[in-house]
Amino acid sequence: MIIDFHTHIFPEAVRQHREAYFKDDPSFELLYSSPRSKLSGAREIVSEMDARAVDCSVVFGFPWKSMKTMRMHNDYILEAVKRFPKRLIGFCCLDPEHPEAAKEARRCLKEGLCGLGELAFYNTGFTPSIIEQLQPLMALCREADVPALIHTNEPVGHLYPGKSPMTLAEIYRLIQAFPANKIVLAHWGGGLFFFHLLKKEAKTALKNVYVDTAASPFLYDPDIYRIAADIFTPEKILFGSDYPLLSPGRYFDEMHRGGLSLSEIRTISGLNAKRLLKLL
Repeated sequence: MIIDFHTHIFPEAVRQHREAYFKDDPSFELLYSSPRSKLSGAREIVSEMDARAVDCSVVFGFPWKSMKTMRMHNDYILEAVKRFPKRLIGFCCLDPEHPEAAKEARRCLKEGLCGLGELAFYNTGFTPSIIEQLQPLMALCREADVPALIHTNEPVGHLYPGKSPMTLAEIYRLIQAFPANKIVLAHWGGGLFFFHLLKKEAKTALKNVYVDTAASPFLYDPDIYRIAADIFTPEKILFGSDYPLLSPGRYFDEMHRGGLSLSEIRTISGLNAKRLLKLL
């Protein structure tokens, strides 16, 4: 079973009139002002899954600043999951800094969504105030026993839309603040998994942490798969395509080129997600 753990879908209103949402949300404009930045809906992702032999996808929206837009998008995710119950698994996406974020998360989890994410702070790192604002959301995740998927990125290298000014120390402080939470760090966790090699402390801090592969073909050589599997174990890596940014097929090719065994590819491409989402 292949599960894509990191995909984005958008309601028709946003897909057809994206520019109408730029004024109220500079982060959305930053990521999607270019016509080349694709926006897809539920029907499109299921069609792509059929073409690439993907069984299920975890779908979510965008961390909107506006509660009205946030609720509209989460309602679309709920609708998509009901429409394709065997193919799509929904996460609640929101802006953790919004005063009603916890209320919206509680509503979405009660109505059947299976986690929170992708939670993102595109203009800042994980400051103490951000970690404090995450407290009620992470408490809800612990109560419901569901994962939180959080945007991270590498702190060095080329700049691109959505690359946040975060450090590895900030990411580490984030996971230390929530040791009992199941946390998925998007985009290889910015490389934090390397420190699983440390003899003291880090292995304990990373106990409930996973990384996903979203955008990997744009960021890393295929060797990242073998190196990460050796350092962090295959059981802590989740296949995520960041669709529609990239098609799932490109990832499978890079997993083979990176030197993973078929057993490791099966683990990363589905078994880990099944365990984390309690689908076994």
